[in-house]
Order: sequence, then C-alpha cells, then structure tokens
Amino acid sequence: MDEPTVKTPDYGNWVSTKLLLISGLLSVLFIGLSFLLPVLAIGAAFFGLAFAYFAYARHQFSPRGGNVQARIHALVLERLDWDGAGGALDIGCGNAPLAVKLAQKYPGAQVTGIDYWGAGWDYSREACERNAEIAGVADRTSFRKASAASLPFEDGFFDVAVSNFVFHEVHDAKDKRDVLKEALRVVKKGGRFAFQDLFLIKGLYGEVDDLLRAVRGWGVEDVQFVKTSGADFIPYALKLPFMVGTMAIICGTK
Repeated sequence: MDEPTVKTPDYGNWVSTKLLLISGLLSVLFIGLSFLLPVLAIGAAFFGLAFAYFAYARHQFSPRGGNVQARIHALVLERLDWDGAGGALDIGCGNAPLAVKLAQKYPGAQVTGIDYWGAGWDYSREACERNAEIAGVADRTSFRKASAASLPFEDGFFDVAVSNFVFHEVHDAKDKRDVLKEALRVVKKGGRFAFQDLFLIKGLYGEVDDLLRAVRGWGVEDVQFVKTSGADFIPYALKLPFMVGTMAIICGTK
C-alpha cells in the first residue's frame, strides 16, 4: 500500500519560474540569432549566465536546496524578543511564511496577515489560509487584503509587528520611509517590531544613520540595525546587491 502523501505549506520562491523562463528563452533566442549575426553571441552568453545564476539561487532558496529563504525569514523572528501574549501583525504576508511561523513559535498569539496580493505575484489569501491549515495554526491566524501604506488598524493596535522584503514594493508610497512609519504606528507603546527590507539602498531609504534617527524621532524607544548578509548560512553568490546584499533588519521596542 502506498504511503499517504504528507502535505507541506507552499510559500513560493523568491526566484520565480517566470524569471527562469524569460532568461532561458532569451538565451536560446540569442543563440539562434548569433548564427546570423555572430556579435549576438554576447547576448546569448549574458542570458545564459543569468539563467544559470537564477536557477542556482532558486535551488538555494528552496527547501530542497539550501533552504536559505526560510532561514532568512527566521532571522526576523530571532530579532523579535516577545513573550507571545497578544496580537501580532505580518505586513505583506505573501503566502504567510512569517505569519505561520509566528503562530507556531508563540502558541498564545493571534496573528493577522495583510497583503495586497497583486497580479504580479504568485501569492493569494487562499494560499495563506491553506498554508495555515496545513501547519495547524488556522484557528489563530487571519488574513485580509490591505495596503501597507495605509493599514486599516488603530494606533497601537498590535503588540508586535513583523514584515519581510515588502516595504520597497509598496507602490502607493513614494517615500518608503512612510511605509516603515505606518508599520510602527500600529504597534503599541512598549511593543516589539522586526522589519526586513532593502534598507541598505540609499535611493529608497537614505543613509542608514539618518533613517535610524528618523525612526527614533517617531517615538521609538530602542532601534537596532542588522545586515542580513552577515548571516553565515547565506552563500557568497547570494550576497550580491541585486539579491540579498542590500537587505537588513530594523528591530527594537517602540
């Protein structure tokens, strides 16, 4: 008799199948065109290398590879010093990896996940609910559609808030620092927060010291800054600026 299939949550992969398909097809196209115009062999080599790199990165992020994606998620929760009593918010929850892990780590917590779930992403509310059900935390998690630029909650509504690799994608906020400020608005005084994003890109957030000074000016009691790429489990090839090299965590106590 066949063994029953064990369902596991599907959180997706930061390197999409679409990205692999596009780079692979362009490589093949340029290879074909290079027979007519040899100089196009340069393009074939470029897209071939891009395909190889993204395939490597996808494997490393995958649970069947290096599981780097899940371990980067874990960095956020490691910086969340919390007793687990109360309500937590996951901003830009995607397919709910952080929300689920937060609920698993803190059995006494009620976790809310919000996301806009735009058409450009392979994420959905249904996937969040399915993953929470598979992980056994459906009774302590809920998900709703909302923009991170305008959270539908009162000031200080949550005991903690987390987010991973989201703020820079919020298109209805020109200044990404406003998204960070909005996230902190819904955390109660004395509550904890841990946000991971492309905080090292000056064009998005400015100088790190200026950003941290601004955060303190919003009434935050304690704030810390941790470079994600400093984690020893991340392969050097993934620490490039266009991958995880500009990611960092801002965490602390409001």
